[in-house]
Amino acid sequence: MKYSSSLIPFFNPKGVAVIGASQDPTTLGYGLANNLHHSGFKGVIHFVNLKGGTLLGRPIYTTILDVPDPVDLAAVLIPAQFVSQTLKECGKRGIRAAIIGSGGFREVGPEGLVLEQEMIQVAEEEGIRLIGPNCIGLLDTHLPIDTTFLPPPGPTPGDVAFLSHSGAICAAAIDWARGQGYGISKLISLGNQADVCETDLLAPIAADGQTNVLALYLEGIKSGRRFIEEARSVVPSKPIIALKVGRYESGRKAAASHTGALAGEESAYNAAFRRAGVLRAETSEELFDQARALAWCPLPMGNKVAVLTNAGGPGVTAADALEARGLKMAEFSSATMDALGKILPAAASLQNPVDMLATATPDQFALCLQSLLEDPGIDSVMVIFPTPPMHTAGSVAKALIPVIHQAEKPVVISVMGERLIQEAVEHLRAARIPEYRFPERAAAVLAALVERVELLKHAGAVPVLKQDVQQETVRQILENQDAGSHLTAAVTQRILDAYGIPSAKMTLAKDENDAAAQAAAMGLPVVLKIASQDISHKTDVGGVLLNLADEKSVRGGFRAILDQAAGAQPNADIQGVYVQEMVPLGQEVIVGAVQDPQFGALMMFGSGGTEVEGLKDLSFGLAPLTELEMDTMLNKTWAGRKLHGFRNLVPADITAVRDVLVRIAQLASDFPQLAEIEINPLRVFPEGKGAAAVDVRIRLDSTGN
Repeated sequence: MKYSSSLIPFFNPKGVAVIGASQDPTTLGYGLANNLHHSGFKGVIHFVNLKGGTLLGRPIYTTILDVPDPVDLAAVLIPAQFVSQTLKECGKRGIRAAIIGSGGFREVGPEGLVLEQEMIQVAEEEGIRLIGPNCIGLLDTHLPIDTTFLPPPGPTPGDVAFLSHSGAICAAAIDWARGQGYGISKLISLGNQADVCETDLLAPIAADGQTNVLALYLEGIKSGRRFIEEARSVVPSKPIIALKVGRYESGRKAAASHTGALAGEESAYNAAFRRAGVLRAETSEELFDQARALAWCPLPMGNKVAVLTNAGGPGVTAADALEARGLKMAEFSSATMDALGKILPAAASLQNPVDMLATATPDQFALCLQSLLEDPGIDSVMVIFPTPPMHTAGSVAKALIPVIHQAEKPVVISVMGERLIQEAVEHLRAARIPEYRFPERAAAVLAALVERVELLKHAGAVPVLKQDVQQETVRQILENQDAGSHLTAAVTQRILDAYGIPSAKMTLAKDENDAAAQAAAMGLPVVLKIASQDISHKTDVGGVLLNLADEKSVRGGFRAILDQAAGAQPNADIQGVYVQEMVPLGQEVIVGAVQDPQFGALMMFGSGGTEVEGLKDLSFGLAPLTELEMDTMLNKTWAGRKLHGFRNLVPADITAVRDVLVRIAQLASDFPQLAEIEINPLRVFPEGKGAAAVDVRIRLDSTGN
């Protein structure tokens, strides 16, 4: 797995210079120097401080220019105002990589931002790659190296890499990992990401043979599409799980269309992670729970789970938690039922969840688990046990471990309690078997393993593209449109035609006579709609009349629409009234696209009509769409599922819906200046009869580029 050669000094330096090393044990500069000194780093360590002297048996150089070879990485922890000059000296010394632990930059305000921009400029001039500033550094437990200033003890060596935008989370993650019995391979704090960002580090971390899982704490993503590309190259071999925070603070402001209002930042991140194959944790606890299971467990073949317990209540709790996560309680084969019946007393429950009763022995736990694992209808197993009254929790754990080690299916343990279960916990952690205090946490872990399997199916999926679209035609049309404007119905129609998107025929009438004539030529009955770029939601102002079957109705409808629109929005610029063919009845869905600033064109699909914002029966995907992405979008919504037919609804033309989704996604991807595209509703006719866009809005962005 390739990555930029400029990053090599961060991961395999020959010599490290600590600039700002201090003799004062109460300072961060001392903490950094001490950690590096005791990390076991086999390269050369240099200390630099203007005061000179010695530290930990090593000389302190007064300038980086005096440091002897080899030195290819600088760990800088000095006041912000001196960092730029220090980087100039690093450049002269031939150092091309630096970790800037110093704070006082962009995070403190305008003055700090100036210092950060100056630092970036110097780094670019000197050809120096930067991690930070305002970070705690990085460590590698296998190299080993520790350039952090965190208090000891550091993490134990392991196989989970942790990359974080927060230094404080790094400190907590190390302590949590030690307490939970798993190790960390690499830990990198990114701080302000003045240069190196999370995307840059995916490939080098994944290339580490000691790392099995990448766990990310993200406050944002610098380059969305590049992140997706890099992650897609990593996830087939190494799972990535991310906790994206700041979910409710920076959602996008409501826009003129439903799509613009509903396709917020979180929808974009969810779609991006799905396209990239990245698991998304909901909480900090989930991030590390799931990372441990992904590192230690085989993947399941499906989503059918068996629950084995010595207590009824926890079994029911587990069943609820599993189904809430979209997993299924497995149905046992007759052979499994027979095997369980021979192991357990008559009063035990042999159905799923299996309640072995409080009298269950360690041997019964092991034998029952073996029987469940042998059932081809079971994909994974959750074992739950409060401390048995007649046995120790440790003895149960010891009996289960050999069975789990021989299994090709994932087994997670919920060992309930605290003080009485510590022996069991220690045995399970030493055996690399994930254990959790309560069934809900174990259920979330099993769901993550199943999701990992589903995401791997998406990893090789390629976008669907149509070859019959007229891209040049649309480009020429858009050249003559005003930036920030809503396109007229006539222009919108030309764009739809160029991309092969079926729509109801529509013309603009200036007066009632014109409307009557157009209706007669088009064929009655017709629909009338107010024509105004200032009125986005026409039905809200009485601006839509349906099923007008004669010329008299058309004339009267023309006058009524103008009167109602003028009363509702007296300042609106009204161009006239659209006359539109009355399309047949069918199911109504919404298809939309909006440009996300991080990830580009984001598609929306769901229940259409006037209640779309109330129902919020919606799903999202990144454009251009893959077949699997479309499957997900359709299956996640009631609008998509009922296209197959429901009660009095005959099956609708799903093929036509998929075709429209592909074409709108391709249009939005080809032309990023199309800020919003919305078809609401797309009328879907019975199977084989196609679909038609009934109401379409397209808005250009404010630049028009």
